[in-house]
Amino acid sequence: MSYWQKVRGFLFPTRYLPFWVAAVVFLITRLAIRFPQLTDRWYSHGLYPVIASMLSFFSRFIPFSLWDVFWTAFVLSAIVVILLLIFRKIRFTPTLLKTLQFLAILYSYFYLVWGFNYFRPSIDNRLHFSTAKLPDSLFVETLDTLIAQTNASWIEMDSMRKGDVNRAVEASYKAHSAFLQINYPNGYRRPKTMLYSGLFAKSGVSGYFGPFFNEVHTNGKLLPTEYPFVLAHEKAHQFGMARESEANFCAYVVCSTSQDPYLRYSANFNLIQYFLVDALPLKNYRDYVKKLKPEVIADIRAEQKYWRAMRNEKLDRIQTAANDAYLKSNNIKQGTLNYNQVVELVLRWYAQKDKP
Repeated sequence: MSYWQKVRGFLFPTRYLPFWVAAVVFLITRLAIRFPQLTDRWYSHGLYPVIASMLSFFSRFIPFSLWDVFWTAFVLSAIVVILLLIFRKIRFTPTLLKTLQFLAILYSYFYLVWGFNYFRPSIDNRLHFSTAKLPDSLFVETLDTLIAQTNASWIEMDSMRKGDVNRAVEASYKAHSAFLQINYPNGYRRPKTMLYSGLFAKSGVSGYFGPFFNEVHTNGKLLPTEYPFVLAHEKAHQFGMARESEANFCAYVVCSTSQDPYLRYSANFNLIQYFLVDALPLKNYRDYVKKLKPEVIADIRAEQKYWRAMRNEKLDRIQTAANDAYLKSNNIKQGTLNYNQVVELVLRWYAQKDKP
């Protein structure tokens, strides 16, 4: 063995390689935060589309969630390891080292295959929305417009078919790819139902994107009024829209402008609820609610009652806290409040469209 091989073996033993890689990835994330334009160019529009196409090419052939299978196996393995440690069938130190190695690999893999999208410029920057202070009157005017659109687009959703919705969402994303600056087709987006829909429904999770295998998931418990919007939201994540507000914005754009009536109503139905939350401080809040047609109000109440019946308060709080911490650790300072920032994005979009 040569001198340099001995030095390399001493400084960089194989067992520490995952930690060195994770450290390098961490340093790159710090650089990505400081240089978002380069992150957008080289990762979001360069490396990520290639990765997304490769991963989704294989995962689309599997009808169930690979990510759900993966984390289930991870949890079961963790339980087995803990039991083996308790009964002293395995040694603690080597087991701890292997566990940390595995977690370091997961950390590095996550950012390589999707996570760097958190560090690209915000969508309002990419779409050149005005950064000027929005007048209070714009919110009220837009709220009135959305109420009218929601009323006009109301439709009985029971006859909605998920396959048709998926095709309509894809067609709308293709049509708006230039405006949203997405790399269509960016691989494949086969919708998959969560393996544990009932469990996730108890914590209020309607869908998620699994970056490890580039999979789009929706909760099997979703109501028809929710499904098109949630599906479009999760597909937005697959296109590299990491922030929740941006995924909501993309979902609204593609669904509200679709020729499909189910998509249009789902878009307006979901967005109006975000606007109504922000409208709560208005003195005449109840007057705005009364403007909604009875069928829309009935849908809102039915949705609230439906999810309230399934909700487990403890699980909901744990999930919300975990998601909040996760988002904040990935450069989203608002945490879970970021979902509702879709209101500002829509207002700026409307303001841009109204410019002469």
